[in-house]
Amino acid sequence: MKIGVVGAAGRMGQMLLKEIVATEGAEIGGGTEVPGSPAVGKDLGDFIGPDGAGHIIGDDAAALFAASDVVIDFTVPVATIAHARLAAENDTALVIGTTGMSDDQQAIVDAAATRVAMVQAGNMSLGVNLLTQVTKQVAAALGIEWDVEVVEMHHRHKIDAPSGTALMLGRAAAEGRDQDHDQVMQSGRHGETGARRQGDIGYAALRGGMVVGDHTVIFASDNERIELTHKASDRSLFAAGAVRAALWLKGQAPARYDMLDVLGLKG
Repeated sequence: MKIGVVGAAGRMGQMLLKEIVATEGAEIGGGTEVPGSPAVGKDLGDFIGPDGAGHIIGDDAAALFAASDVVIDFTVPVATIAHARLAAENDTALVIGTTGMSDDQQAIVDAAATRVAMVQAGNMSLGVNLLTQVTKQVAAALGIEWDVEVVEMHHRHKIDAPSGTALMLGRAAAEGRDQDHDQVMQSGRHGETGARRQGDIGYAALRGGMVVGDHTVIFASDNERIELTHKASDRSLFAAGAVRAALWLKGQAPARYDMLDVLGLKG
């Protein structure tokens, strides 16, 4: 499969390209950057070594989608919704790792997914997706009497909070307890907040250093506490998951899938 990468010159883009080169059944379909980027016009080999030579970074996302079987997008919400539209127009599968989208932006992605197959996930790692399933099961077993808090920490450059992964975990807990996540979500506390409401799912977001991603789901009762934790030490694991998702999309019907589908963990 020819796999294109938007944001090809960035840190994540370069990791994705290296993973494509290293993966059997995958080849680079091209790479783009935003118009005006100093990377536009340069050879991918300048960024990832000789395996990328011969591919020139462009600034025409439409051309990339037309030339690729699937495109991987770890950019920003405003770019991702434009890419979702291009995917639908070109019948090109899409893998989305972008987080922080608004409800309106997500609706645009969902509309595009009625025309083309997509994988969208707040986290592409096997470990996190296993943790998501375990969180759902534990929440279902413990019930509403246990308080749930999700704590996450990322590098200082991350621009959205809570992280997409934290929200995945919180939604899994809500699903396990048959709750409407948006009605019980508490994304921050400040000042005199009053007592904690039973059933709320709280979030705390920490930022500092170059932390790749730490996530802990805390289940707390009056007498005991259960903590489920995942720590990512290298962001290359996200690239590996994204390329695996890209290959999985071959032949899939139009829909918005997630990594649980890719990994066969749904159920």
